Amino acid sequence: MGDISLRRRRDPRSGDDVYEVKLGDEYLMSSLFTAGEIALARLGLAALPETGLDVAVGGLGLGYTARAALDDARVRSLIVVDALAEVIGWHERGLVPLGPGLVEDPRCRLVHGDFFAGVGDGGGLDPEDPDRRFHAVLLDIDHSPRQVLHPRHEALYRPEGMRALAGRLRPGGIFALWSNDPPDESFGAVLADTFAQSEAHVVPFDNPLQHGTATNTVYVARKGPDGP
Repeated sequence: MGDISLRRRRDPRSGDDVYEVKLGDEYLMSSLFTAGEIALARLGLAALPETGLDVAVGGLGLGYTARAALDDARVRSLIVVDALAEVIGWHERGLVPLGPGLVEDPRCRLVHGDFFAGVGDGGGLDPEDPDRRFHAVLLDIDHSPRQVLHPRHEALYRPEGMRALAGRLRPGGIFALWSNDPPDESFGAVLADTFAQSEAHVVPFDNPLQHGTATNTVYVARKGPDGP
């Protein structure tokens, strides 16, 4: 997909360190803007009443979704799947602020693997248990269902892809997705056809670079008690 890079720079206004991830010349994420990643975990898990939750996260990045999930005391286990070994290495080597806390948490396991292949080809999201199902699957890899990082990701956001993902959830389980775009009616219809309940949450946050407020979208969909 291109060259991945991690950058640390000093914010001249606050004096704080800012961590940024780029894919080629394209910005993927920044520690300046984490409200959407945190909301992905909080909104997804808030829809679950159970304790002892088993959660899978697609996309590690700077670790904000994983950290927010582990901050929920109900989470029993967390698997974070990332296709780039370099990104996992940043966390294991302590090159990003949240890395040591994720690596040292006994509930958390970082898995080098292809999330999309794990959903779609029967390989599963947990290499140690291919048939494992989760209370929640939280996904933050592509910019949006329409703006994907690689063409092979597109299939996941179609009806058959969503049905395959629902098969990785326990009955009543939650699928939550981060998107940089406003709510998409077409994708909302796919969720409504696949899941028993679905909703798009708009998450506002301050964007000093644009001198105003920006928004992300978090989709939250619940699997029915008997499946899709």
